[in-house]
Amino acid sequence: MSEEAVTRRPSIRDVARLADVSHQTVSRVLNDHPSIRPETRERVLRVMEELQYRPNRAARALVTSRSQTIGILAASSSMYGPASSIAAIEAAARARGYWVTTANIDPADPESIPLGLAHLMAQSIEGLVVIAPQVRVIRALVRQSLDVPYVTLQSTDLDPDHTLTVDQIAGARMATKHLISLGHRQIYHLAGPQDWIEAEARMRGFLTEMSASDIPTTAPVLGDWTAEFGYYAGRELLTVRDFTAIFCSNDQMALGFIHAAHAAGLDVPGDISIVGFDDIPEAAHYWPPLTSVRQDFTELGRRCVDLLLGPAAGESASLASIAPELIVRASTGPARWR
Repeated sequence: MSEEAVTRRPSIRDVARLADVSHQTVSRVLNDHPSIRPETRERVLRVMEELQYRPNRAARALVTSRSQTIGILAASSSMYGPASSIAAIEAAARARGYWVTTANIDPADPESIPLGLAHLMAQSIEGLVVIAPQVRVIRALVRQSLDVPYVTLQSTDLDPDHTLTVDQIAGARMATKHLISLGHRQIYHLAGPQDWIEAEARMRGFLTEMSASDIPTTAPVLGDWTAEFGYYAGRELLTVRDFTAIFCSNDQMALGFIHAAHAAGLDVPGDISIVGFDDIPEAAHYWPPLTSVRQDFTELGRRCVDLLLGPAAGESASLASIAPELIVRASTGPARWR
């Protein structure tokens, strides 16, 4: 056997020869054509498996004019929220027979946005999801002329006809209302970075709920999403300790704050009640387990793919915000007045 025969990948003609069919028949099997008899389909699939044949997606796209690929333009994809959104979209896309390709951009670099879009468009994507939580990225996107359906996963009114999100404001109001229902009136908010859309929405929800209950507020503390910042903010704020509860804009900062409270000899929730946001998998194992706002990323991914591809049978596509859920655990309790 020649070296070429050993090293080259099997082709569609190899499959056709061993299955004793034409290469057009193999192509019809790959495209799930209804004219193929079941026994022929099974024979072709069996040969493909024996040869470990994998179709060339680029070649198929040229023939069918369809890439069966969804593109994701992502910034800060290592954070829990964006990473979970990407995973949910990939799962929903696979269920529809599609693949996902991701271009990570630097939101601080304006040039990376059109370059990322060009990279995805060169792969003939059939739809685009934008998971870039900074306002400047969404503004740059609106200025682009996109010729594919797209959806942005942000709580923003900058592009309302293409926006799908979990209702961040409602989630923040739930968290704040929960603390108020426990008798807390001195409540602080540890917010996320100022240029993040979700951080701004969660801060708005906190302020709106406090105002609706006619409770005075202090200025939110702007954080950076990290547990380290939550810890050092907690060390500073707890030296004065003029509050009985705090709503942290994500679970990592809440973790750092719990650490600071313990380091100061305080009990959570006896002395300080703490709420987070996102309900990361580890939140249930903090000490104490963290009360947090859960986002339904599975539903987010399904609905996102349905908006791009059209709804699957028996389902509907909607841009309506997805309702979050408050998960109450042991980090919150009744206010203890001093």
